[in-house]
Amino acid sequence: MATIDKFENLRVWQQARELSKWLFSLIQFTELKNDFKLRNQAESSIGSVMDNIAEGFERNGKREFINFLSIAKGSAGEFRSQLYRVYDREYLSKEILKQKIEEIAILSKGLSSFIHYLNNSELKGWKFKEPDSEHELKLQLCNIKL
Repeated sequence: MATIDKFENLRVWQQARELSKWLFSLIQFTELKNDFKLRNQAESSIGSVMDNIAEGFERNGKREFINFLSIAKGSAGEFRSQLYRVYDREYLSKEILKQKIEEIAILSKGLSSFIHYLNNSELKGWKFKEPDSEHELKLQLCNIKL
């Protein structure tokens, strides 16, 4: 398995970003743009998925990352619920709702699988890595990533 060195390479983050971009388009081209409370809640929840994946990754510790992935998964469920309200207010069709609900379900399953993988992994995170040399130790103390 290849090492992922930035959160932008994580498939779950990419999926959340695509959903965020889709929501932005929906807002621009429907009356959802005038339903301020629902619009803001939906934008916040899908943004929270992306942001929690990113923040957890940047913490460099397995337990913290798992916690942030769990929060991201909760936000994905929140976004899924909000999409039903978007549909009920007739801002999108039943076909699009079904498609997006499936995409969110895939994202949630991906987050669950990632959490499961990390829980069963021996990895601890970059901040727990033993230095290979005195030079590497100095870099770590200066908070410089290798």
